[in-house]
Amino acid sequence: MIHNRYTGEEVCFSCEVFPPKRDDDIYEIFQTLDAIEDLKPDYISVTYGAGGSNSKKTAKISSYIQNVCDVEALAHMTAVGMTKDTLKERLEELQKKAVRRILALRGDRPRTMTEEEFEQREFRYASDLIRGIKDFGDFRIAAACYPEKHPESPDLEADLKYLKEKCDLGVEELITQMFFDNEKFYRFRERIDEMGIKAELHAGIMPITKVNQLGTSVSLSGSSVPTELSNLIAKYSEDPAGMRQAGIEYAIRQVDDLLRHGITGIHIYTMNKADVTREIYNAVAH
Repeated sequence: MIHNRYTGEEVCFSCEVFPPKRDDDIYEIFQTLDAIEDLKPDYISVTYGAGGSNSKKTAKISSYIQNVCDVEALAHMTAVGMTKDTLKERLEELQKKAVRRILALRGDRPRTMTEEEFEQREFRYASDLIRGIKDFGDFRIAAACYPEKHPESPDLEADLKYLKEKCDLGVEELITQMFFDNEKFYRFRERIDEMGIKAELHAGIMPITKVNQLGTSVSLSGSSVPTELSNLIAKYSEDPAGMRQAGIEYAIRQVDDLLRHGITGIHIYTMNKADVTREIYNAVAH
C-alpha cells in the first residue's frame, strides 16, 4: 500500500514482471524481485507466453514471489491453447505453490498455431477461462481492461459489455492496459461506475524509458500518445540517459495526478527494471 497524500486513503501498489526468454536467465528475475520486495507491493503479477509457452516459468516465478519474497503473486493465464486438461494441470500446480490469484486473459494466437486451430480453441474468450477457473476451485480472479477499448473491439460499448460479463462471473480486480492520457482513464472509470461494475480498478502505468519502447507498447495496447509524451521522445531521441529520466518523471506525474483523483490502485509495468519501479515508488509513496 502507498499513502495517498491528497485523500488520506491507502492505495494498492503493485507491479508486473515477465519471465526471461532463456532458461538460464531466470535467476536475473529473482534478483529483480529481491530488489522490489522491500517496497512491499500488494502483489506482483507474472506474465504468460503466447499459448502458454512460459507457463512453467510463470509458475516458478510466481512461487518465488509468494513463498520466498512473501508477497502475493498474481499469475497470468491465457485461454488461447488451453484445454480443460491443461487448465486443471496448471491450476493444480499453482495451488501446490500456494498461488491463489490469477489474471485471466484471452491471449494472443501463437505463431505455431494455425488459423483452424485458433478458431477451434476450447476456451475462446477470457470469460470462458474465468468460468473454468471458478469451476475448479477458490481463486481470486483479475481481468484486464482497456481505457481506450481493446484493439480488436468495434467500439468501447462492446468492450464494456464484455467487461461487465467478466465481472458478473466473479472477477474481483481489473487491471488496465497501459495508458498515457489520464483524462481517457477518468472517462473510462466513469463509464464502468455507471454500469455498476464493482471490481477494484488498478491503473496500469508503463514508464517509457527508451525511445523505441513506445512504438512496441502502443502497437500492442492501442493506447494513444499525448503530445507531451511524443515531444519528450523527440527531444531525447539521441540522449538515452535523458530519455530514461524524462520517462520516469512523466510516469510520476501521471501517478500523482491519479492520486489527486482518488485512484484505488496503481500497477507499474516494470519491464523487469527494479530501479525504475523504486524511483516511481519513492516519489509517490509518501
